[in-house]
Amino acid sequence: MFTLINLPYALDALSPVISARTLEFHHGKHLQAYVDNLNKLIAGTDLEDKSLEEIIVATAPHSDPSSPSLPAPTGNLIFNNAGQILNHELYFLQFAPHPSCPAPTGHLKSQIEKQWSTLDAFKTDFESKGVGLFGSGWVWLQANAEGELSIGQYPNADNPVAHGLKPILTFDVWEHAYYLDYQNRRAAHLKALWEIVDWEVVEERYIK
Repeated sequence: MFTLINLPYALDALSPVISARTLEFHHGKHLQAYVDNLNKLIAGTDLEDKSLEEIIVATAPHSDPSSPSLPAPTGNLIFNNAGQILNHELYFLQFAPHPSCPAPTGHLKSQIEKQWSTLDAFKTDFESKGVGLFGSGWVWLQANAEGELSIGQYPNADNPVAHGLKPILTFDVWEHAYYLDYQNRRAAHLKALWEIVDWEVVEERYIK
């Protein structure tokens, strides 16, 4: 069964980019609810002992017909809750109050510069796609099997794992992620998040 991840920093450590109040609700309430819901939904099913990634692949709307057979409403609920747990875990764990690595390095830096020319150009593209995603969802930096990068716009709980891609970096554009701090200023929220991204964590996701 799944449990709520512990944050590697204090609730007020990411302020003013993300306030303690936002983290208290976002991590302690929203993510906890997804964990509780998923545990109830998979209890007694073939998915009970699977990893989050395996559950997401098995219950994605376009999943392999040979995957565990579940009624559509149940499968959708499982996918949504498993996807939100994975999304939020990767989101929270990519941040640090004082990032050990405030800019990309190594292979990731080279690939970003190869595809976007500069880090600033990549950030502008990433923010634009986050602002442009209609409704609730996530904007992702993702990689294919050859290491080529792309920016994905995913509604609701969807994510790169469900599409056979590697999740590298994500910004949450659900309103509960930023409304207490930024109200409806999604663009300001996205721009501010770069200040707390720990690129060492992001690089490790890319090269593993």
